[in-house]
Amino acid sequence: MAASSKTLSVTLIKSPIGRLKNHKASIAGLGLRKIGQTVEVEDSPSVRGMIEQVAYLLKVEGQDK
Repeated sequence: MAASSKTLSVTLIKSPIGRLKNHKASIAGLGLRKIGQTVEVEDSPSVRGMIEQVAYLLKVEGQDK
């Protein structure tokens, strides 16, 4: 990624088992598979939408509002 593009660090802290299908899809779309796994994702409106949808399952760092 370019140095000018901002990234967010997203960690899965709760299990997606038993959650809504579209919430599971958002977790997969962020690239998360296991509890405790952390990924760096690009800060874009679509990614922010996925994060907001499943915020109760995640810990997000590097986020300025």
